Amino acid sequence: MPTETVTTYCRICLANCGLEVDVDTAANRVLEIRPDRENPYTWRDFCKKGKTAHQVATHPQRITTPMRRVGDRYVPATYAEAIADIAARLNAIIDSGGPDAVASYHGNPMGFSFATTTFWTGLLDAIGTGNRFWVGSLDQNNAHVVAEELYGSELVALVPDIDRCDCFLLVGMDPAQSKFNWLENNPGGWNRVLARSRAGADLIVVDPRRSESAAKAKIHVAILPGQDWAFLLGGLKVVFERGWDRVPTGLKVTGVADVRALAAESDLDDLASRCGVARTQIEDVAERFATAKTAMCVSHTGVAHNEHGTLGEWLSQVLNLVTDRVDRPGGRRYERGYVDIAQVLKLFAPAATHRTRVRDNPTIVGFHAVSELADEITTPGPGQVRAAFLAFGNPVVSGPNGAALDAALADLELLVAVDLVQRESHRHADWLIPGTHWLEREELSPLYGGLQEQPYVQYAQRAIDPPPGVMEEWEFFTELALAMDRNLFGKPGVNRLVRASRAVARVTRRPQLAMNPEWVQRLLVMMGRRLKWSDIRARPHGWIYGEPEYGNLAGAVGHEDKQVRAAPQAFLDATRDALTSAPPRDEEHPLLLVNKRIREAMNSWLNESPGLFRAERSNVVEVHPDDAAAAGIEDGRRVRVSSRVGSIELEARITDGLRPGVVCIPHGWGSRIFDPGGDPAATRTFGANRNLLVDDVRLDRFSQTPALNSTAVRLDAVVPAAAASAQDAVPVA
Repeated sequence: MPTETVTTYCRICLANCGLEVDVDTAANRVLEIRPDRENPYTWRDFCKKGKTAHQVATHPQRITTPMRRVGDRYVPATYAEAIADIAARLNAIIDSGGPDAVASYHGNPMGFSFATTTFWTGLLDAIGTGNRFWVGSLDQNNAHVVAEELYGSELVALVPDIDRCDCFLLVGMDPAQSKFNWLENNPGGWNRVLARSRAGADLIVVDPRRSESAAKAKIHVAILPGQDWAFLLGGLKVVFERGWDRVPTGLKVTGVADVRALAAESDLDDLASRCGVARTQIEDVAERFATAKTAMCVSHTGVAHNEHGTLGEWLSQVLNLVTDRVDRPGGRRYERGYVDIAQVLKLFAPAATHRTRVRDNPTIVGFHAVSELADEITTPGPGQVRAAFLAFGNPVVSGPNGAALDAALADLELLVAVDLVQRESHRHADWLIPGTHWLEREELSPLYGGLQEQPYVQYAQRAIDPPPGVMEEWEFFTELALAMDRNLFGKPGVNRLVRASRAVARVTRRPQLAMNPEWVQRLLVMMGRRLKWSDIRARPHGWIYGEPEYGNLAGAVGHEDKQVRAAPQAFLDATRDALTSAPPRDEEHPLLLVNKRIREAMNSWLNESPGLFRAERSNVVEVHPDDAAAAGIEDGRRVRVSSRVGSIELEARITDGLRPGVVCIPHGWGSRIFDPGGDPAATRTFGANRNLLVDDVRLDRFSQTPALNSTAVRLDAVVPAAAASAQDAVPVA
């Protein structure tokens, strides 16, 4: 059996772990995936998602040819047939309703492919639509909004300087599961935090749950869900009153006096009551953080998943700024990468000005929030969405109020899904287009350079070939733009360039001369002026090409005056509104539902992989003993969890790891996988979808993220059918 070992990296999440993949080359089959110990950067991380990744490539229900809906079934078709039909129908819809009559949504699996996302943007620019929706609106928009307001760029991310930190204040995150990765990559990050803790660093975790991370912390702050902003504002108040604030060393910062005034207006006892944390604990945490030699405050999805998520992210950044923890050793620093992101955005992605038709919301990093997609489909009027593309996304499960979105998708004139399998969100699709697995692609992702903890780069090699006849996504998007006779990237002459380059490639028998993603990748590397393409390709295990630097953020600030704006007026006003508003109370739904992450899953993606884990072990509702007793619930018994928009049933797990009044259900469950060939026996449902309990109206006003982490719910024991019948049979005296 001929075998080959391919060196590449995983593209399931931002960790980008280096891998060695053993391949049976004759059968085009992966034999084993293991960590690449020669990788100088990521070798410390490897998880079961990467180890079993090939099982998705060989999924029994994988789509391997375009499939067209005919009645209530799908029939195979050629790419030529699919492209011709989709192009004609899209042009007709655009001609009658305008470009915004076409909407798009993409999910995480596509976000980790530079080639796919680049040419996806090219297709959407060709169509001209502003109705672009994305998965980031569910977990990270608040970080982009804050980065734009403070630093003048939505894509500024500050990586943690873990190995020099003496005090970690981690808010709304569980790094034992996430490995300390979110919008940045920190190989072995959690283990390194624990090493610093053992060496004497303070480790403070703020979370309503006693998560695996909180259990390892020196201090666990069991906060009320949705009130992170109040806790952080309380910490700032203590810092200012006790004179622990410091002028930032390497940055020009305006607005600190306005933040100081906001903190002075607030009452610490009121803030403590709002967040459910004792005043003395807020004071203790503030002192530990402010007086430590080095420190960092980091907030992640637990903060983002609330209606005040942007305020929480803002105040965490301000806490770092006013204690001089930004772009300093042991704090959070700016990694400039090997591509000038500001220059790239100026040339290729000018600021979007589009606003949603129904709720009049702006885009964030060029995309709208999935919470608004159903409204844009169902609300009549000019610009109503009548066609949609779903690319490697499952918004019916990942987003709020999925029942409403599912009904809206069923009403479209055209729905096209591009993915490996037919998921819950694709069940009304008119066309199913095959996707490729990341093991079947090779590429460089230049824009991720600034999200690495060190100056690092790696080119991803292809391990196996796609199924015979399957196009890579960028090719499909290009062909569709050509068939529609609408210029790729919305630029005149691009389609002519594509056709001319293909002609040259045919004549010279050099396929690489036809326009392809490598053209863009090479151009971005050249524009960055830090690395050479040949040097990147010469290091298959990855390359740490420099040492971490401090002080680069000042040059990356996008405001004209090059000053960080610590006190955006809109944030000040919103915080004052929050201070004068009573926290919401729902007597009918007295408990607050929070979220948690499962290491082996990636939202609703990978839950169906047989080699990962079993749904019945993970898809449960965690309940505090006091709340279980009040609802008459027993451990292991089935319960109904209800909110104002929906209800689900699943097993209860009683634990004292939650504060009373809080219940927890992990996200990502509840999707079905369908067999497009029509075998109903192959259709399976994986757990219950907790997002059916979350409405799509109660949103963070700035990020448009739903309250996935603070939804009001109630619990009721589910009476087994046999027991219910017996109760009905009891005569009434």
